[in-house]
Amino acid sequence: MRLQSAIFDMDGTLLDSMGMWRTRASSLALAHGAVPPPDLDRRVSPMSIQEGAAYCKEVCGLTDPVDALVEELWGQIRSFYETQVRPKPGLVEFLSVLKMQGVWMYVATATDRPLAEAALRHAGIDGFFRGLVTTREAGVGKKDGPEVYERALRRLRSTKRDTVVFEDALYALRTAKAAGFRTAAVYDPSEPDQEEMRRLAEYYIVSFEEMTVAE
Repeated sequence: MRLQSAIFDMDGTLLDSMGMWRTRASSLALAHGAVPPPDLDRRVSPMSIQEGAAYCKEVCGLTDPVDALVEELWGQIRSFYETQVRPKPGLVEFLSVLKMQGVWMYVATATDRPLAEAALRHAGIDGFFRGLVTTREAGVGKKDGPEVYERALRRLRSTKRDTVVFEDALYALRTAKAAGFRTAAVYDPSEPDQEEMRRLAEYYIVSFEEMTVAE
């Protein structure tokens, strides 16, 4: 993998954190003594925190106000990022190699800056990156446009030809590739369509411990 600069997604790519997001609804219900329906997490997955809290309240019969449930969810998320989140296996060694090779690295994430900074710091990898940019700061989500990658690229003072975007989600990979970036698909169980990820990306990484280059 030849590159001069790299742009990394955070959740599911750098950090083993998607499990927390996938189970946030059922965890909330259980914390309130309710039995979550089997499909609760799947239904809440595409919702915002506010929408998910309201839905949990309705289907699980929670008695707390929605605003209180929202604050509780954010508290759980903050606690996870500040005290529990871990880097993907083999990631630290991989980033160390890139740094020794002189590769400049940036983070492009949908997670808000205070949480992202706390997560990278707790995982012990913040020092590898020259900075981070969020989709909120870019004004466009990864599904809708590549602005978050474009901003990171400008700050890296690099070119798309010399930059690889690392992503674990198919929709984000498509956005980066359509914008002309080289791409590396990083396996995470949260993304069901691994065959399409493998087909689209120049590189396919099963694990940072044991990388597989896509044909």
